[in-house]
Amino acid sequence: MWHGLAGRFHSTASLSAPRAGTQRTHVSRDSLAERLRLAALVAGQWMRALVGRADASALGLAYAPVPVPERLLIAPQDLRTGDPTLAAEIYSGRFAFAGKAVQLDGRAPFELVPPSVDWAATLHGFGWLGHLHAANTTIARANARALVGDWIRNPGVARAIANRPEVTARRVISWLTQATFLLQDAELDFYRRFMRSLARQVRQLRRGATEAPDGYPRLLIIIALTFAGLCMSDQGRLLKAAQRRLSEELDRQILPDGGPITRNPGMLIDLLLDLLPLRQAFTARNQPAPAALMNAIDRMMPMLRFFRHGDGAFAHFHGMGFTAADQLATILAFDDARGAPVANAPYSGYQRLDAKNAVVIADTGPPPPLSVSWEAHASCLAFEFSTGRNRIVVNCGMPAVNRDQWRQVARSTAAHSTAVIADTSSCRFLKGSPLTRLVGLPIVDGPKTVDVQRGTRNEAILLRASHDGYGAEFGVIHQRSWRLALDGHRLDGEDVFRPAAEGAELASHPFAIRFHLHPQVTVERFDDPHTALLSLPNGEAWAFAAPHVPLAVEESIYLAASGGPRRTSQLVLLGDVRDTPRLVWTFMRTREAPSGNLNGTYIGSRGTARPR
Repeated sequence: MWHGLAGRFHSTASLSAPRAGTQRTHVSRDSLAERLRLAALVAGQWMRALVGRADASALGLAYAPVPVPERLLIAPQDLRTGDPTLAAEIYSGRFAFAGKAVQLDGRAPFELVPPSVDWAATLHGFGWLGHLHAANTTIARANARALVGDWIRNPGVARAIANRPEVTARRVISWLTQATFLLQDAELDFYRRFMRSLARQVRQLRRGATEAPDGYPRLLIIIALTFAGLCMSDQGRLLKAAQRRLSEELDRQILPDGGPITRNPGMLIDLLLDLLPLRQAFTARNQPAPAALMNAIDRMMPMLRFFRHGDGAFAHFHGMGFTAADQLATILAFDDARGAPVANAPYSGYQRLDAKNAVVIADTGPPPPLSVSWEAHASCLAFEFSTGRNRIVVNCGMPAVNRDQWRQVARSTAAHSTAVIADTSSCRFLKGSPLTRLVGLPIVDGPKTVDVQRGTRNEAILLRASHDGYGAEFGVIHQRSWRLALDGHRLDGEDVFRPAAEGAELASHPFAIRFHLHPQVTVERFDDPHTALLSLPNGEAWAFAAPHVPLAVEESIYLAASGGPRRTSQLVLLGDVRDTPRLVWTFMRTREAPSGNLNGTYIGSRGTARPR
């Protein structure tokens, strides 16, 4: 049943594996209104580019001189952890990136036809130099210099990918952070070629700050230019212009509550891995860091704790996939406050309910702005639920590799733990248009009004939210309420479907309310058709009940697993919005974890640990 599942999901948006269904995502209907929106989108992109080129700060950065530096003043810290065992693989000629492995057989890696775009972007980004640095041997250093020298001579057949602004930015940052490792005992000829190549790449990046896609790619380019201004000698004008643009973008892209404008929690990790060393670089140069940089870091750090479950993993919203625990731990070491996470992130559009060891994280916001919605998801009112170190309800998330294959499936409402009406996503994605080559696949329509209320009553935390993403097409407002008991033993929910227009009546439309379960959760059905028992790896058990509504247990897929997509289950409540405009459901703890067994294993009768 599992064989060929990826192909089925690739062509549909339903996550009821293996019979994926026919979920629509608002992409096939052609209308005058949509054509007008698309025309406005493209016109807006061109206008922003023109205005950006005319903007004083953009002009200052685009034309800042970048002379070839005589020396590097500092080498920033690289917070991304290197693995010396991977250095041995690279030395042996095996390059394994982005889920693809290539054996060089005596050739330079840049000469090969790349097996995927992601593999080529990783290769030409040179982040893997950190693995060679972790080995810290003479052989690893010589290997690193030889590979960098090969690239300088000829980037190879994937030159177009290597020249992408965001790939160039990552390469510049990688070379600067690994400069001490690369240049130690280097010959003068390599040193000069290295400096000339750095200067040439930085010149290429100057215009990229305006022309790059909005969101993280644009910020990454500006960060790279700021690093270059700090690390390379004789770059005063470049540094001044880059600082100004960095401050503008951080003020715009990091919201007042610390969340990113893209609404992707993973952007916090990616950004802080570069912004924290950038802050240190200003200190190393005895220069004050821009106030916008300091304020952005201070706002972002508490949000790291906001999105974490008890096992340390981030909630899966808007493109977030597997959480790299080592990277997150490194960042959290810089958090001096170490306080409890905030509960309310209204600017980012999220809410968190936290009681004892139970956590609920909910998406209670509209889609991000169109210009940064390339990977945004149709996930309004979806939630994740965990207890202790065990996640129970999740969203499918995004895989670490082969993202293009799964992207549109993962973005659909059906891939999230929320209500789906008539097999249709609550957002409309740009698709099936020649304009996708210019503007990607942004969200062109979706919830516009999301009302949120929260409070406490009767020993419980209450949250209620509603959205109008189904209002225009189906005339339905979806409202969801959560009630988390303060002792963490019970989560009650309510889903309500009401008319979008005052005085109107609900038409007949099928709904499916999905609760995707983490792969470690085992589901057991009872004779009662409304109840299921959920067993967790540590021996804890929870009952799920939804009175008066048929409960189905179907296959699903968990895309955000560390080793790639994993088979899992989902609880599905089915009905019609006209016949069942209101339904309630409950998660209740029925069995505590055995004493002393808190780490996800049982201790067998002979003292051996075994997974449940």
